[in-house]
Amino acid sequence: MYKLFGTALAVLFSVSVSSQIPFTKVETKNMMRKVADWQIAHPNTGHEHDDVSWTHAVLYAGMADWAELSEKEDGYDFYYRWLLRIGSRNQYQLGSWMYHADFIAVAQVYLDLYNKYGQERMIWHTLARTDWVIGHPAKGNLELDYSRIESLDRWSWCDALFMAPPVYAKLYAMTGDKKYVDFLNREYRATYDFLFDKEEHLFYRDSRYFNKKEANGKKVFWGRGNGWVLGGLSEILQALPAKDKHRRFYEDLFVTLSARVAELQSKDGYWHASLLDPESYPSPETSATGFIVYALAYGINEGLLDKDKFTPVVVKGWQAMLDAVSAEGKLGYVQPIGADPRKVTREMTEVYGVGAFLLAGNQIYKMAQ
Repeated sequence: MYKLFGTALAVLFSVSVSSQIPFTKVETKNMMRKVADWQIAHPNTGHEHDDVSWTHAVLYAGMADWAELSEKEDGYDFYYRWLLRIGSRNQYQLGSWMYHADFIAVAQVYLDLYNKYGQERMIWHTLARTDWVIGHPAKGNLELDYSRIESLDRWSWCDALFMAPPVYAKLYAMTGDKKYVDFLNREYRATYDFLFDKEEHLFYRDSRYFNKKEANGKKVFWGRGNGWVLGGLSEILQALPAKDKHRRFYEDLFVTLSARVAELQSKDGYWHASLLDPESYPSPETSATGFIVYALAYGINEGLLDKDKFTPVVVKGWQAMLDAVSAEGKLGYVQPIGADPRKVTREMTEVYGVGAFLLAGNQIYKMAQ
């Protein structure tokens, strides 16, 4: 009897410990503030440095979550005022290309700001762009060819599933107009059918990778690309109404992709540039890791993912993220745009990596002691 009780108690204790997160809310919030403040003090002046670029759009998404947390917990509106200044000086405009997903990504934060402040000027350009695109949908297939600029008109690369779909999900939630969710579902499913490998349960970056192989002979699936998809799914699920008939598709895909990616975490806690050949890409990579930690933590918090199974993965990933932050608050090991993914160093940082860190931190805060 005692032996049985002891065994049951041990199992109960192990489950309890496995589902706990060893970070406190105070520690998490302080680290988020440090990273956010460092980035604000060191604005990006390099590649894709204009305010409405996709790189900054990802930063703003993380900053918006952090602004909400900071104001709610500390009554501190500095970060909201920072976002408002950026929106105001750009007249809440979008990027210049009509169809390209990267150029509408910044609308995500404009919609968040509109929901908070209710100023119509914040969404004029977003409504004009999305309504025109819905009324004049891009033609052509999803084969990506950079020599044909029109091949970027649709969501023909997996990163695009973070950039554009959440905008349409948020517009649907805001207006109740089904044209936004109908467009979202049609285009998202087309990309899913084209780029999702049903055997590996991972997304190809684009059609150019269908027949490529890594050094170890396995298929090529990028860590950050699949992180983009998981991050985008997290944003979509936060926007879509709970009773929407299409929600089940996104939830099922989120759970499937989360389970597969969780299996591929490296021993150091990071997800490296290549998911199936991390040995060829030994450098830590915090943008992929940040998006994946964000998504898995969100899934746990929303009851979509098993707490006992996924919490150790999240804890290990978040600790890896913390290890990449300097004493001053600079997030390192962020793979640059278009650079060799094998050569990522502690000194390399990019604004989208910081955005992923803040998105993840917000969900870690909800889990923390």
